[in-house]
Formats: sequence, C-alpha cells, structure tokens
Amino acid sequence: MTLEHLLLTLSFAFATVITPGPNNLMLMASGANFGFRRSLPHMLGVGLGFPTMVFLVGVGVMQVFDLWPVSFKILQVFSFGYLLYLAWKIANASAPGKGKAGSKPLSFLQAASFQWVNPKAWGMALSAITTYATSRELFAVLVVAGCYVACSVISTSSWTLLGQEMQRVLTNPTRLRVFNYSMAFLLVGTMIWVTLKG
Repeated sequence: MTLEHLLLTLSFAFATVITPGPNNLMLMASGANFGFRRSLPHMLGVGLGFPTMVFLVGVGVMQVFDLWPVSFKILQVFSFGYLLYLAWKIANASAPGKGKAGSKPLSFLQAASFQWVNPKAWGMALSAITTYATSRELFAVLVVAGCYVACSVISTSSWTLLGQEMQRVLTNPTRLRVFNYSMAFLLVGTMIWVTLKG
C-alpha cells in the first residue's frame, strides 16, 4: 500500500465517521444526558466495534448475503425496529443525576453490537472495503480497519463533547426534553434516509 493510498483511505474514513449518522447522534445525546466520562464505554463501543465490523466484512461476512439474499432484508427490518427502540430511549432520557433508575448510557457491548444493525455502518463498511481493500488481502483489510480506529477517536470524542457542552443550554427540563425528542426524530430520520438511499 502506497502513502497516497493510505492518505486516501484515511480521508475517506474520516469523512464517513465525522458526518451525522446514528452513531454520532446517539453519542451527542449521550454526552448531553450523561456527560463525557459516563459515555466512555459507548464511545469505545463505537470506536472499536465499527472497525471490527469493517474487518469482518472484509474477510468475508458479505458472502452470507450472497448465499442467502433474504438475510439482508431481515437485517434491515431488525435494524429499523432496534433503532426505533433506541430513539424511544433517547426521547425519554432524563437530566444527568436526575434520571430514572434505569436511565443510563449504552454500554461497550451495546454500542459495539449496534454497529451490526446500523445501516450507515453497513454502507460505510461495504464502500470502504470495495474501494480501498479491493484485493481483500488481510493486510489491506487491516489497514482500512486501522484507519477507522484512528479516525473514530476524533469523531466519537468530538460528538460526545459537543453533547456535553450542550448541557449548559439544556439545564431547563423542557429544553432537555425538546433536545432529546429532536435527537430521537433525527435518529429515525437518518435510518429512513439511509435505507431509502441504499
């Protein structure tokens, strides 16, 4: 892999992880509702879970869809249902330290698992592998996944910090409720947009 190819891969990875999507909207909502420190497991779940998905897609997961095409439709239906559930959780989140007993940020495993039902993540993983690891060689796939690890550090931190900074504005329960409902609406909206686009 040449330096030029690596820089192109990094640029693609950064552009795809920094733009709004389900992961980033959920991280911003988590930062606003729970703060940066409590959102760290969620951040790590995204930052390591998605590159793991990219790696596994690169080494052959997509063959399942080739052999059993209906499995992709099943995944889409399940993804939409799970995203609706997460949107409901965001809409009903409470202020930091004032929430219901069950109100808490996503865990590492929940955030990592979410990548497998995130339509934007699937689109990003497939595009990255087909464009920047065309040979499907292990080293090429590892480089693409590694670029996503590096870029995710910036992306997850930025979106969570943005949400945390919004806590200053969201001290009023009504404003926080409007913010949470807006994040839930945008989350569902991104799901619909990505599904229709794909």
